[in-house]
Amino acid sequence: MALFGKKIKAEDKTAADKKATAPVTGKKDAGKATKKDAKKDTTKKEAAPSMQDLYAEKVGAAKTGAPKAAVKAVKYTDAYRVLVKPLITEKATDLGGQNKYIFAVAASANKITIAKAIQAVYGVKPTRVNLINIPGKRVARGRISGQRSDRRKAIITLAKGDVIKVYEGV
Repeated sequence: MALFGKKIKAEDKTAADKKATAPVTGKKDAGKATKKDAKKDTTKKEAAPSMQDLYAEKVGAAKTGAPKAAVKAVKYTDAYRVLVKPLITEKATDLGGQNKYIFAVAASANKITIAKAIQAVYGVKPTRVNLINIPGKRVARGRISGQRSDRRKAIITLAKGDVIKVYEGV
């Protein structure tokens, strides 16, 4: 193994590890390994599983039809600032059949923060987040004219089998 341009043999490496783990007592023989240390080194150490073993487990689970691991609920404290409300319209209801849900979101929100907020609030991880910016309309009340505020919508696409229960209180 090369370490900063200097090659170290495996035997030298184990000797250096023994010196590093030896207790410092202030004696001259502190660098030497004792019989107790030699016994500790001869015990079996559990080898870490290789990448091939880990990959085989995942592939085996996929082939056997094992259930997917549940998505962890992420703690995201600003979710209430990002998600304003779910939009319940005819178009949104039709998109529900395609596993897409529409939310009114904050104007400053981006796709990453919206995905984190959805995962924190509803416990499902979105596969896709699309954003739509809606400029405010110009309105007039007599001689006074103004403009409504700009809005932003997010279309959240979920994986098959994932559901957000939006219509519970409707």
